[in-house]
Amino acid sequence: MEKYLNEAIIGNKNMLVTFSGKGEMLRLSYPNRDNRQYLKYFHTGVKINDSDLVRIHEDINNSYVQYYDTDTNILNTEITNTYFNLKILQTDFVSMKEDILVKKYTFINENNIELNVKFLIHSELLSGQNNFVSGMKIDSGMIQYAHDFSVATFAKSHKLLSAQINGSANNIGTGVISGKDYIGMSKDSSVSYDIGTINPGEKKELEICIYIDENKKTMQAVQDEIERIRKIDLNKEYSHVKSYWRKYVKEHNGLDLKEPENSYDEKIQEVYRRSILLFPLLTNHSTGGIIAAPEVDEGLTQCGRYAYCWPRDAVFITKALDILKMTKETEKFYSNFCRMTQSKNGMWEQRFYTDGKLAPCWGYQIDETASVIYGVYSHYEYTKKEEFLKVNLHMCEKAVDFLKRYVRDLIDGTGKYAPSYDLWEENEGVHLYSLSAIFAAFNAMLKIYSVLGDNLSDFENNRLKEEKVNKSIKEIEELQVKLKNYINENLYDENRKCYVRNTKDRRMDISLLGTVYPFNVFSPKEKKVQNTIENINLTIRTYTGGYQRYEYDGYRNGAPWPIANLWMTLYYLEIGEKKKAKETFDFVLKTAGKHSFLGEQIDNSTLKPNWVIGLGWSHAMFIIVLEKLKKGTGS
Repeated sequence: MEKYLNEAIIGNKNMLVTFSGKGEMLRLSYPNRDNRQYLKYFHTGVKINDSDLVRIHEDINNSYVQYYDTDTNILNTEITNTYFNLKILQTDFVSMKEDILVKKYTFINENNIELNVKFLIHSELLSGQNNFVSGMKIDSGMIQYAHDFSVATFAKSHKLLSAQINGSANNIGTGVISGKDYIGMSKDSSVSYDIGTINPGEKKELEICIYIDENKKTMQAVQDEIERIRKIDLNKEYSHVKSYWRKYVKEHNGLDLKEPENSYDEKIQEVYRRSILLFPLLTNHSTGGIIAAPEVDEGLTQCGRYAYCWPRDAVFITKALDILKMTKETEKFYSNFCRMTQSKNGMWEQRFYTDGKLAPCWGYQIDETASVIYGVYSHYEYTKKEEFLKVNLHMCEKAVDFLKRYVRDLIDGTGKYAPSYDLWEENEGVHLYSLSAIFAAFNAMLKIYSVLGDNLSDFENNRLKEEKVNKSIKEIEELQVKLKNYINENLYDENRKCYVRNTKDRRMDISLLGTVYPFNVFSPKEKKVQNTIENINLTIRTYTGGYQRYEYDGYRNGAPWPIANLWMTLYYLEIGEKKKAKETFDFVLKTAGKHSFLGEQIDNSTLKPNWVIGLGWSHAMFIIVLEKLKKGTGS
């Protein structure tokens, strides 16, 4: 069974955990957001009286209610089995002090008869020839281990009732597990705990912890660590986690949104606060790298995977971080992550792991490089820290030199650098969005030089001389003129009277709006731009009011993208069309996910996210729109 929809997300600085809407744990990543993910599945169930296993997350008699503790990353899932009238409250949180996932289960007997309950866990870890998983029983649970890691699942207070290291899949459905083996070569194993008899109206609790060791300890040391963790007061941990996240939300209420006065404002507030709580879960706090989203498709069945850091996506996200007073995180992204991942020739590749290592790629995208320079100056506009520009000046100059070579090659037609993948990573060629990003990068570089001014020759051992800077400024200004002329000559369709996305298929594409926001190549009220907007509305706006990425978009049946609607919202705010801005924005609000997460795409028939829930880019655009709404229309 594929696990495409992460309905809920929790974590701390090192651990990222995702869940289904029914509370099933889908993924457990540690020590980074992107690498590694341990779980193939983590199934739980109860045996009630003499029943077979009642699976907590899929039984036909179960009903579900799921919610977060307000303003936290603490997830609650209420599971009510209507056949036995047993209610289970599952509370999941990750400690902020320890890298421990806590799963607290409260069993409530809502029946008028006694219920004897046993709780079972059946877990399989991802295994391979070079990292084969085995299992071992311990007094409080089990340790599943390989050469590179150990994952321990154990109860804080309960002793183990039974365990089965080998062959669990054959009999777990009966709710009875057993086996003589305390250790075995099995990638899936199971454990059970006796909750005991629960009287009508009574409730009992079970606390399960999951701890991961990255091959740093011997097995004896891992078991010693388990015993240490079992002595921790988990109620205090829960209180600390709750207070930590609530304080975090208050400290990062960068837009200072007022308390909502109606349900519409409440929905805005919910997405806003969930965005604040999501961004730290996407960020590698050591390097500054930011994943696009928690992983959804390890098997590459629908896509090329998502838990990587694209510089382009991260530049949009860092804009949102600055708005939310997360400026230190933004600075770390540029001053640390971007500097460590820049190629010798000045460019950035398509995507990276958040530890800075190169991720799987399939071609370069010139806008990745251009976006970083744009983002550096954008961050300065929020902080006004000249030191930040000084630290990153050499990085930006290397990148600009690469962009200069690209533009000269494009204008001269030599073909050495010009073919680049587009924003959507599907087509090679010359793309308007990419050229707009370069135009904005040139602008940003000129502004950086202007801000540093006379100080340019006073640092880095006088490496930068006035003549060199002046030469570069002149080159940039000349190339900007040529670049804009190239756009108007090659990417404007005289028949359609509008701009087109590239020099080949010439389709309408939501990324055409990049010429207005964020890159400011053209004024939003220019006739050619307005004609382009009209063509966009005629071609990629769907019957629900959602916008596709481009004409004839076939990815996952061409569903609307919240990013596209938010881009249209930004455009309409720029030209003062408040009614149209509200229409495009409201589509995003009404299609937000179960917990106010924004997805990558929306199913037009259900108006629910149907792909990549918790996409950082979507949430970033939402925050950017809110900032513009608060400031009023116009740039």
